Amino acid sequence: MAHTIFIDGEAGTTGLQIRERLAARRDLQLVSIDPAKRKDPQARAELLNGVDAVVLCLPDDAAREAVELITSNSVRVVDPSTAHRVAPGWAFGFPELAKGQREAISASKRVSNPGCYSTGFIALVRPLIDSGFIPTDWPVTCNAVSGYTGGGKGLIAEMEGPAPEGVADAYRTYGLALTHKHVPEMQLRTGLDHPPLFAPAVGRYAQGMIVEVPLQLWALPSTPEPERLREALADYYAGERFVEVASAAECAELAQARAGAGGYVAGLDPEGLNGTNRMRLFVFGNPARGQARLVALLDNLGKGASGACVQNLNLMLGLEEGAGL
Repeated sequence: MAHTIFIDGEAGTTGLQIRERLAARRDLQLVSIDPAKRKDPQARAELLNGVDAVVLCLPDDAAREAVELITSNSVRVVDPSTAHRVAPGWAFGFPELAKGQREAISASKRVSNPGCYSTGFIALVRPLIDSGFIPTDWPVTCNAVSGYTGGGKGLIAEMEGPAPEGVADAYRTYGLALTHKHVPEMQLRTGLDHPPLFAPAVGRYAQGMIVEVPLQLWALPSTPEPERLREALADYYAGERFVEVASAAECAELAQARAGAGGYVAGLDPEGLNGTNRMRLFVFGNPARGQARLVALLDNLGKGASGACVQNLNLMLGLEEGAGL
């Protein structure tokens, strides 16, 4: 018998992509609410409590309200919003995070999806903290650029509509108050003592992202070579299906691929993994200078949102982890 799934907020960007990934599956049955009853608390509560699993593609406050409506002890919830990413009692939905994380997700009835930026940052930093290369009190910084779909309906409409006169920006930095909503989970899930300094940006393209963590290796206690960091990441994710670490040869080849005198590195297209649930990690470095750049490439709507949600849903329902992905 198929598991019943209700996507609360299925009309949003993430909800639509999750629905698309699940629609053709025979082991799942998607259930929708009557549009006329969408704002009826009783009708929503009945549906939220009457299915096997709920996916909350909602703003944070609405996600919290939906959880309060769920009184059934059997309903499993996956929340892609920010509302529960550092909340007690919620499993963090990054199966590759650490040993035992898959089991924690499988056993939990409440799972919170990581943020898209957080997925790349945590994937790069957590293994190096666990391996002792980065101390927990290290002042870590993170630079990232995402497609505009991560900004929600308002930004999507602005980017896809006619640009105001005099506005033709291809790239926008934001989060200048240093209070980005992903930072708490970035700190908690890596084990850092202090919040990382996070510098996000959005490009005028729909989806896909690059997350980067620069490191002054000469200042780290063990002064590691860049290749030691790459090997640590490769060992950490060995055998993983959706997280890959580029080989030393590929990283070297990319570092040498230049277009023009400015030294632009070709081959790291932020849209390169769009439509997938994959994430690729790279380590570029200059041993002589004692510096490295850790880079994560992923789809902000894939491994950074809908793909990760489906992966978590599969684990929670005891299904094959990669089904539909």
